[in-house]
Amino acid sequence: MIRAAKAWLKARWPRLRLRTIVFATLFTVAALPGIAAMFLRVYENTLVRQTEAELVAQGAALAAAAEAMWPGAAERTIPDPQDFRPEVPTIDLSSSAILPERPAPQTTATAPEPEAVAAARALAPVAARTRQVTLSAIVLLDQKGQVASIKNPGSLAALPEVRAALAGRPETVLRRNGDYRATYNFEWLSRAAALRVHHARPIMVEGRVVGVLLLSRSARALFKGLYADRGKIALGIVAIFGLLIVLSGVLSRGIVRPVEALARASRALASGRQEFPDPPRTAAIEIQALYADFARMAEAIERRSRYLRDFAHAVSHEFKTPLAGIRGTLEILGDHGDTMATDERRRFLANADADAARLTMLTSRLLELARADLSADDAAGRADLGAVLRRLRDAYGSESFAVEAAVPAGLPLLAIREASLEAIVSALIDNSRQAGANLIGFAVQPDLSAGAVRIIVTDDGPGIPAADRERIFEPFFTTRRASGGSGLGLSIVKSLIEAAGGTLRLADGEGGASFVLTLPLAR
Repeated sequence: MIRAAKAWLKARWPRLRLRTIVFATLFTVAALPGIAAMFLRVYENTLVRQTEAELVAQGAALAAAAEAMWPGAAERTIPDPQDFRPEVPTIDLSSSAILPERPAPQTTATAPEPEAVAAARALAPVAARTRQVTLSAIVLLDQKGQVASIKNPGSLAALPEVRAALAGRPETVLRRNGDYRATYNFEWLSRAAALRVHHARPIMVEGRVVGVLLLSRSARALFKGLYADRGKIALGIVAIFGLLIVLSGVLSRGIVRPVEALARASRALASGRQEFPDPPRTAAIEIQALYADFARMAEAIERRSRYLRDFAHAVSHEFKTPLAGIRGTLEILGDHGDTMATDERRRFLANADADAARLTMLTSRLLELARADLSADDAAGRADLGAVLRRLRDAYGSESFAVEAAVPAGLPLLAIREASLEAIVSALIDNSRQAGANLIGFAVQPDLSAGAVRIIVTDDGPGIPAADRERIFEPFFTTRRASGGSGLGLSIVKSLIEAAGGTLRLADGEGGASFVLTLPLAR
């Protein structure tokens, strides 16, 4: 399911600029306080329920005091702790009904019960002290729902919360606050600002309801604190958006502009122009590293382009000479073939055949060079250098030519394909033998700390002239052109070694050595 959702999003995800993504991200971060304000309603509902919990606690304490002070009430015993059960708040701003403002007590012909009036008079100091601290309105009713007061009599029995309390159930409701007047400009955002929490609790004596304790209080103000700190909040909003602009500028200079400059350099490189900018100082570390990698890539592309141009020129030159010879032979034979002597015709045909053979040889060597240039390092390739050297020593060894190999015991395998290693060693042996050497030696020096092996190749041939050392690895460079040398053997060897992650260089004053190879060890 998660994979299907990811595929659906990828298929429909719009292409966005990096600047757009950065700005959208920062804008979302800046808007988080506003989004959090939407959840203040949840917090506001928590405050209302907390107000109800406080009224329940006050009502329970005052009801217990009234029961103890009620005239004629017997002494009460302490309840069993197993009977203790907390009352859970029941009102909710989103679902509870909001009733009209509590009406004034209705006038009745009967007076309140004397026991209730006496209990109210005894409880008055406690209620007054409680009202002074909690700002709650506290009214005591008798068992008929009449206010237990001689001076301000009246009945509240018609109220639903009073009826529930007279039935022995505590009840809490939300009512409009008729005395509410908005003090702060933002109070209209608060749903609870104009409401009042009313809680009715029965007074039980000897198992029967003898009265009702009616408490009410406004919910805790949510926006008073917000309005009081309106200047600080506005300053914070301005600071957030100012920081957003600053961060957008920093990210633009650190990411967006460098990436755009890199894109322009890529297009210039694709069109053949070398217009590579320096990495901006304000760019991120990763962007500067990307600039460095791009510079190395551009340099490698330029070297490869020069190599291909020079290579194409050399191929044209190498093919032009035999082709010109073949064409000249064909023209001579076409013009004078009938009158030409047999020996002379045979000599011209032999020259043409030699030129064709050279073209065939050049074509084969070019294919080998192309495969070496395009071959990649095979991570699974493994080769036993000792086995390869022993096999080629037996194959090339003769009375006039010897191959010697000094391989230490326990040499690890090399990280190269065996066919490539055999082609490298064979080409080096052929190169020495064709140069007139009678002996070639391979001295193997492993370097386990570097994870590589060093192979020093020596022979007893005439050596490489100082003037030719710089060009020895160039394609088509040879000092044996007259004897059929193609000038591609060492180029192929160098390409195969570099494809395996190694190096090949000429030895410089190392005891008569000719070449020094370095190949990686298998891990």
